[in-house]
Amino acid sequence: MNYIWEVVGRHPTGQQPTGAETIQKLCDRVASSTLLEDRRDAVRALKSLSKKYRMEVGTMAMDHLVRILQTDRADTEILGYALDTLYNIVCSDEEEEPEENQQKQEEDLGVQFTDKFIQEPDNITLLLTLLEEFDFHVRWPGVKLLTALLKSQCAPVQGIILVSPMGVSRLMDLLADSREVIRNDGLLLLQQLTKGNTAIQKIVAFENAFERLLEIITEEGSSDGGIVVEDCLLLLLNLLKNNSSNQNFFKEGSYIQKMKPWFEVGDDNSGWSAQKVTNLHLMLQLVRVMVSPVNSPGATTSCQKAMFQCGLLQQLCTILMATGVPADILTETINTVSEVIRGSEVNQDYFASVNAPSNPPRPAIVVLLMSMVNERQPFVLRCAVLYCFQCFLYKNHKGQGEIVATLLPSTIDANSISAGQLLCGGLFSADSLSNWCAAVALAHALQDNLTQKEQLLRVQLATSLGKPPVSLLQQCTNILSQGSRVQTKVGLLMLLCTWISNCPIAVMHFLHNQDNVPFLTGQISENLGEDERLVQGLCALLLGICIYYNDNSLENYTKEKLKQLIEKRIGKENFVEKLGFITKHELYSRAAQKPQPAFSTPEHMLFDHEFTKLVKELEGMITKAVLRSSEEEKKEEEVKKTLEQHDSIVTQYKELIREQDSQINELKEQVTLQSSQNEKLQNTITQQFSQIQQHKDQYNILKLKLGKDNQQTGNQAEAAHVNGLQPEELSQLREQLEELQRQNQLLQTQLTEKDSLITMLSFFQAAVPGEDGVYTEKIADLESRLSAQTAETQKLKGEVKTLLESKELMEKELASATSTDAIMQAEKSKLQQEVQESKKEQDDLLMLLADQDQKILSLKQRLKDLGETIEDEDDLDSRDQFDDDDDDEEEVEEEECDE
Repeated sequence: MNYIWEVVGRHPTGQQPTGAETIQKLCDRVASSTLLEDRRDAVRALKSLSKKYRMEVGTMAMDHLVRILQTDRADTEILGYALDTLYNIVCSDEEEEPEENQQKQEEDLGVQFTDKFIQEPDNITLLLTLLEEFDFHVRWPGVKLLTALLKSQCAPVQGIILVSPMGVSRLMDLLADSREVIRNDGLLLLQQLTKGNTAIQKIVAFENAFERLLEIITEEGSSDGGIVVEDCLLLLLNLLKNNSSNQNFFKEGSYIQKMKPWFEVGDDNSGWSAQKVTNLHLMLQLVRVMVSPVNSPGATTSCQKAMFQCGLLQQLCTILMATGVPADILTETINTVSEVIRGSEVNQDYFASVNAPSNPPRPAIVVLLMSMVNERQPFVLRCAVLYCFQCFLYKNHKGQGEIVATLLPSTIDANSISAGQLLCGGLFSADSLSNWCAAVALAHALQDNLTQKEQLLRVQLATSLGKPPVSLLQQCTNILSQGSRVQTKVGLLMLLCTWISNCPIAVMHFLHNQDNVPFLTGQISENLGEDERLVQGLCALLLGICIYYNDNSLENYTKEKLKQLIEKRIGKENFVEKLGFITKHELYSRAAQKPQPAFSTPEHMLFDHEFTKLVKELEGMITKAVLRSSEEEKKEEEVKKTLEQHDSIVTQYKELIREQDSQINELKEQVTLQSSQNEKLQNTITQQFSQIQQHKDQYNILKLKLGKDNQQTGNQAEAAHVNGLQPEELSQLREQLEELQRQNQLLQTQLTEKDSLITMLSFFQAAVPGEDGVYTEKIADLESRLSAQTAETQKLKGEVKTLLESKELMEKELASATSTDAIMQAEKSKLQQEVQESKKEQDDLLMLLADQDQKILSLKQRLKDLGETIEDEDDLDSRDQFDDDDDDEEEVEEEECDE
C-alpha cells in the first residue's frame, strides 16, 4: 500500500485515501502521464488493487487499460500488467471459495465487465493480435484473459473470433508453443472456443488439430498421462461430437488406427490411478462418438470396419475379459464394444468367437449374461450387458438363430451353461430386474425374425417332477396370471407381444390355451391403480395383436368373435383408451429416444427401445381393426381384392411391355448388325471395281508410251541417212538404237506381264455379269447373301412395326385399367363417406332415444310421487301383445263380414 501512495501521492488532509479515490488518481495518472515509466507504475498499482476493488477498477479503469494495449505495444511489461488487470476484472478469484450469494455476485460482475469489453469487437481483435507476441508476460495473460471472456460470454466472443481474419489460426499456434504452461492453457482456451460451434470446430480440425493433439497425448503417456491428456481428450470430444464433417475427416486421416495403442493397458491391472481411469473413460467415449447410433449409417459402418481392421475391437475385447479392471471402466468398455459391433456382421461374428480366459473357456456372451442375471452385480453393469446383447443381435439373424438354438431340445448340452439356459433362468427367477432383462434379451432374439419365432414354440420346460412339461409360451402366461410384480409383468408382456406379432402360428398357440383370453379381458376391464395402467395397456396390445394377426384357424377365437368379446366385456372405446396408456407413459418417450437403456433406478426400467418402435407401428392398426365393423371389413376386403386384381392385371401388362421392349431392342440390334455387314459387302465390291479400272488405265498408258518410242526411233534413222552422217556418228547412233531396243524388249516384257494381268482382270470383269467360274460363283454368292439379308432386314422392320403397334395397344389397355382403378378408389371413398354419415346419424338417433328414455323415466317418477300406479315394462309389453291379438281378431271378423 505504501508503494501505491508513493505513486498517487498522499491525501491533502493527511488521512488515508479511500480505494475509489486511489483508483481514480491512478486512472488519471495512466491517462495523463507522458512518461512510460509513470504509466507503467500506475498500471502495476491498478493490477494490485484489481482483486480487492474489482468493481471500482472495472468501472473506472477498463477504457484506460484498453488504450494502453493500443498505444504502448512496444513495452511488453506494461502490456502484461494491463492484461493481468483485465483478467482480474473479468474473472472471479478461483482460489477462494466464496459463499453462494457472493459467488453469484462475482459471476454477475464478470458477465457485466465482459459485455462492456466486447461492445467494441476491435478489442477482441486487438487481443488476438497481442497473442502473436512471443514474450511470456504478454502471451500467457492474453490466453488467460481470452479464456475468461469465453467462459463468461461464449457465443458472442465466438462470433467475433470467427469473423476475425486468421483468428482461429492464431489460437492454434498456441499448441505449438514450447512452453508447456502456455500450451496447456491454450488447450483450455480451445475447449471453450469449440463448445457448440460447428463452424469453429471445422476450422480447428482443418488446422491440423487432430495430428497435434494425438502427438501431445502420446508424449504425455497416453492413458497413463496426467491432466494434459484429459484436456486433449475433452478437446477431441468437442471437435467430433455431433460433427459429421470432422468425424469423416478423422476417419479419412487414419486417426482411428492411432487410437489403438491407448487401450494396451498391459497385464498388470492393479495400479489404476484416478487420472488413468478418467483418461481411459474419455478415450472410450471418443470411440463411441465415432460409432454412435445417432450418426449416419454409412459413416458408422465405415468406422466399425476400420476399428476391426486395425485391431481396435480386438483390443477392447481384451479389456472386456481382463481381470482387475475397475467397474466403471468395465461398464464403459462393454457399452463401447456394443456400439462397435451394432449392425456390423463382421464385428458381430468376431464378438461371437471371443472366449473368456477361464477353465474351461466360455464364450464372452455367456460370461456377460451371467453378470446380467446376477442380482448382486451393479445396476449400471447389468444395463451395459443388456445393451451389449441387444447390439449383438441387432440385424443379426445368424446370431439370433444361435441363441434360440441353445433353447431347443436337440441342442441342449447338459455339461455346459448356454445363453438360452441363462435367459430362462433369469426369466423365471425371483428378481424382477432379472425377469425384465431376460425377457427383453429374449425378445431381441426374435426381433424381425419369423423363423426363430416359430422355432421358439418348440421349447418345452420341466416345471416339477411328475408333471408334464409345458411350453415356454405357456409358462410366460402362467407367471403373468400368478400376480407378479409390475416390472416382471411388463417384461413378459413385451416378450409375448414381440413373439406373436406378425406370426399367425404363434397367435394360434397363444389362443389355444383357454385361460389366456379370459385373463387378458379380465386385466383390461378391471379398475386398477396407476401402476397397473401400463400392464392394462400392454394386455390390450397383446389382445389386439391376437386380432390383427389372427388367421381364423381356431373356431372359438376368430377375429370377429374376439371383437365381439371386447365389445361385451370391455367396450371398444374403453379398449382403445387402455391401449393408449402405453404411449402416454412418461418412461415411454425416454426409451424411444435412443437404443441404449438409460435408467436412473431399477424401478424405471420398464420400456425397451425396439419395443417402442413396435408399439408405434401396431397401435393405429389395432385400433382400426377393433373399431371396424364386420361389414366394413368385408367391403374393405372386397375393395382390396378388386384393387389387388387390378394391380395384378397392371403388373402383367407391365411385364408384357417389358418383354416386348427387350425383344424390340434385340431386333434393333440385329438390324444394326445386318446393316453394318451389308455396308461392308458394298465397300468390298466397290474396291474391286476400282482396282479393275485402275489396271485398265495402266494398260492404256503403256500402249501409248510404246507407240511413241517406235515412231521416234524411225525418225532419227531417216534423218541421219538424209543428212549424210559420219561413221562415228552412225556407230554412236547404232549403240543408241541397240540401247533403245533393249529398253524396248524390257518394255515388251513388262507389257506382256501387264497384258497377262489385264487379261486376268478382264476375265474377272467379264465374269461378273453372269459367266460361269469361280469368281462368278463368289460374286453371285455375295449378291444372294446380300439380297437375303436385305429381305431379312425388311422382315425385321415389319416385326418391329408390329411390336410397336402392339405396345401402343397395351399402353391403351393399361391406361384403361388405371382409369378403372381410379374409379374404384373414388367409389371406395364415397362408400366410406356414406358409412361415416350413416354412423353419425345413428349416433344422433341414439342420443335422442337416450334423452327420450330419460324424460320418460322422470315422468314416471313424478307420477309415482303423485300416487299414480305405474305398470312395469313387462306388463305393458304383455298387454300390448294381448291388445294386438284382439285387434287381429276384429280385423278377421270385419273381413268375413265384407265377404
